[in-house]
Amino acid sequence: MWSEVFTCPECAGEVNFLDEALDEESKRVRDAFPCPHCGVELTKKKLERLYVSKLDRATGKTLSTPKREPTLMSYRIGSSRYEKKPDANDLALLAKIDAQSLPPEVPVVEFPYADMWEAPRMRDKGITHTHHMFLPRAAQAMGRLWEKARSHPDARLRAFLLFMVEQAIWGFSVLNRYRLRAYSHVNQYLTGVYYVPAQCAEPSPNYNLGGKLDRLVKAFRNLKPGAGETAVSTGSAARLPLPDDAVDYIFTDPPFGENLSYAELNFLVEAWHGVITQAKLDAIVDRAKENRAAQKSVDDYRKLMADCFKEYFRVLKPGRWMTVVFSNTQAAVWNSLQTAMQEAGFVVANVSALDKQQGSFKAVTTAVAVKQDLVISAYKPNGGLEQRFAERGACEASAWDFVQTHLKNLSVTKVKNGALEFIIERDPRILFDRMVAWFVRHNTPVPMSSQEFQSGLAQRFVERDGMIFLPEQVAEYDKKRAQMAQAPQMELFVSDERSAIDWLADFLKRRPSTYQELHPEFITQLGAGWKKHESKPELAALLEDNFLKYDGTGDVPSQIHAYLSSNFKELRGLEKNDPRLVAKAKDRWYVPDPNKAQDLEKKREKVLKEFDTYLAATGRRLKEFRLEVLRAGFKAAWARRDYQTIIKVAQKIPDEALQEDEKLLLWYDQALTRMESGL
Repeated sequence: MWSEVFTCPECAGEVNFLDEALDEESKRVRDAFPCPHCGVELTKKKLERLYVSKLDRATGKTLSTPKREPTLMSYRIGSSRYEKKPDANDLALLAKIDAQSLPPEVPVVEFPYADMWEAPRMRDKGITHTHHMFLPRAAQAMGRLWEKARSHPDARLRAFLLFMVEQAIWGFSVLNRYRLRAYSHVNQYLTGVYYVPAQCAEPSPNYNLGGKLDRLVKAFRNLKPGAGETAVSTGSAARLPLPDDAVDYIFTDPPFGENLSYAELNFLVEAWHGVITQAKLDAIVDRAKENRAAQKSVDDYRKLMADCFKEYFRVLKPGRWMTVVFSNTQAAVWNSLQTAMQEAGFVVANVSALDKQQGSFKAVTTAVAVKQDLVISAYKPNGGLEQRFAERGACEASAWDFVQTHLKNLSVTKVKNGALEFIIERDPRILFDRMVAWFVRHNTPVPMSSQEFQSGLAQRFVERDGMIFLPEQVAEYDKKRAQMAQAPQMELFVSDERSAIDWLADFLKRRPSTYQELHPEFITQLGAGWKKHESKPELAALLEDNFLKYDGTGDVPSQIHAYLSSNFKELRGLEKNDPRLVAKAKDRWYVPDPNKAQDLEKKREKVLKEFDTYLAATGRRLKEFRLEVLRAGFKAAWARRDYQTIIKVAQKIPDEALQEDEKLLLWYDQALTRMESGL
């Protein structure tokens, strides 16, 4: 185990953090401990990292790196495990290893994007090249293992051995954290980030790979795929080596926007193979590049994903299905994924949440991280529908043909927690938007208006509890409905920010929830039916501006107390200040009490700053905007009789968007009247 060395801010004496902070008996790191030189009380935040300069013989450059010292050794004799401090012989051996040349198998490749990784920054740790990731002993071991694996004469065994050794690359590096009470010190690095800890564990090759080798042998011993049975390939999903209409089913787990930088995270392992991913083709949102030309916007992400979905659409058989697993907190990224699927030709049939039970590091430790992924079920329309469309063209018959086909592909019933759920895809307004998207995708005019469509639905199909069914599906639904005590609750239709706020208010009244619980439910609402010019709001912003969160201080709010005591048996009958109730209620959002409306109004004032950006925006028209911001801005301008501001901003709003909102249109018309009459 290695520990970084710090200096005391009082006496400048060297402090080996692990030596001084570790309690030997409890195996816990103390929050405060005395300086071994002057006795002043220290905490880790008070310490200053000590750097040393050393020559990097591989590059010929001088590096400034944190000073590290070996602090603890763990070893076995027979079945007994022991620990000790490194003695003079151990230190002499480490010095001898440090003097050896770097094995030629260890790659010396400069990291291209070391500026973007999360703290502690790579450059702060003196890491600019791949070989800096390994301490001297680990570098020698990895180089020898790689050389032996690569030199095996049998191609299949060579690939197997390289695969095995590859598993140790991250675990042998300085990314491998020393965790005091860990069962094992193999692969204790943080996933999804190059995090260099202050204390790292350097395992031996046998400790790291011994058990892994046994497990790999068991896994591969009976694996004998025959020709034509299986195919595993690595490449771009935008260029699949498959013929048209060849695949029965697609399951895809696409890149999650800007959560992870996949190409960069692959770089360390790929450097050993000498084959590097082209980062420019990485389907991510990347705003962190020093070179602005290399940055990727949300629209770049959409285009990259669209290329992949178009290829999926090409190789999938007509009438077959694709499952997409997706997770991202940003509405813009979620919208980009849906748009990419729609552009490719897929029709979404269902969006639901997937609870993976085991959360990621961020999901467990961060209050705003997503704990549940979304599962999107979409299909490629069958060949008959496409052929009939080609023969008929953009007519009403084609529209009803699409609806008929789409309804066949939707779930008839959906049960969650013993209750019948409303199937949002069967909502008449969602059906209309799916139909419109179908015609838009074929570059043809939509043959009917929304009113004509709704009227036609009532004549041709059957309605139950606000949902549309085919005549042959109704019996199945009615049978299931008869078994349930209550009808499914019809969802509020979310089409803009105002309706999104209403939906949240309705949901939180029934279930005061944490951000993580609320997010998968909310994000599924931001799909079809959204107004064209209305920008999709972020959930965090909507909650902050319109609702209240219990921070764990004071009594639990009545709304949260009522919900928890009704739904959790162990919390019934508890006082509002009971620690058990407080712990469960903390970080839950709820609808504010009318008596606290003044506090909420203060929050709303923040939106006026965004309104000012609309006012200052150059260009003839605003492409996207928040209606709630416009309403708040118009209201404030009207109150101060600033009619010119209302007119100026209103003229930047597309006519169809202005006509759809009665409040904005009224303020605009009255402002024009006031200006014209000189009032």
